[in-house]
Amino acid sequence: MSRFVGIRWDDACTARFEIRPELINAGGLLSGVATYALVDYTMGSALWKQTTEDEAIATVNIAINYVRTAVEGEAVCVTTVDRRNRTSAVLRSEVTHGDGGELMATAIGTYSIFPRRR
Repeated sequence: MSRFVGIRWDDACTARFEIRPELINAGGLLSGVATYALVDYTMGSALWKQTTEDEAIATVNIAINYVRTAVEGEAVCVTTVDRRNRTSAVLRSEVTHGDGGELMATAIGTYSIFPRRR
């Protein structure tokens, strides 16, 4: 999915994709699925950086608020790990568009942290 969307990472907490025709929905706007995928992958990446070799993670829930959309340019997601303990983490993300950093979406996510199966 990340390859199809075209997600590229600047670092563990920042990722982006170019908005292209394949990501535009039938209504002529950027698909919410693409934005959601950007958030989920960036949250996972930000948390993954804080795990050990013995830990795995899984998305439990992401609540996303779409503020505006775009039909061209780049979508950029920046994620912060707000709290992480032994078994769970809470993260937040902002997705922006364009050079002006116009807000496209905000999100809060909960992830489970558990022992990795060998």
